[in-house]
Amino acid sequence: MERTLIILKPDALQRGLAGEIIKRFERKGLKILGIKMMTLDSALLAAHYAHLTDKPFYKGLEEFMKSSPVIVMALEGYECVNSIRIILGATNPREAEAGTIRGDLAIGTGRNLVHASDSKENGEKEVARFFKAGELFDYDKSEYALIYEGHERS
Repeated sequence: MERTLIILKPDALQRGLAGEIIKRFERKGLKILGIKMMTLDSALLAAHYAHLTDKPFYKGLEEFMKSSPVIVMALEGYECVNSIRIILGATNPREAEAGTIRGDLAIGTGRNLVHASDSKENGEKEVARFFKAGELFDYDKSEYALIYEGHERS
């Protein structure tokens, strides 16, 4: 099973969309391993967005991400990184398909509601960056027998 990090950004919380977004992940059958609300500081954001810190828009991104609490989630599922990226839609909400989270709920490029890991490897690194030991829970999700074939559950 893959793990991935989700951040419900300040615009998701301020607009009251957290429940709707979480519901879409749950309806897909993804398992929530950990979930918490937190504020982000400059050091954590610089580590998380290290590939963007030299971009001209980074300062604005950092200010936005610090403007309100966020909800961070660790999700698990078979090939979940790709599944989540499909559910979210294109990074630019104006290019996102109807039926996706961004296509239905967002419009501005800098306010696209959700961060999601872009690979299995980054998912593992990002989950470890945002969750400490003891903040993730391993439990049996009874519906797995109904949504996955045997080889997909191992």
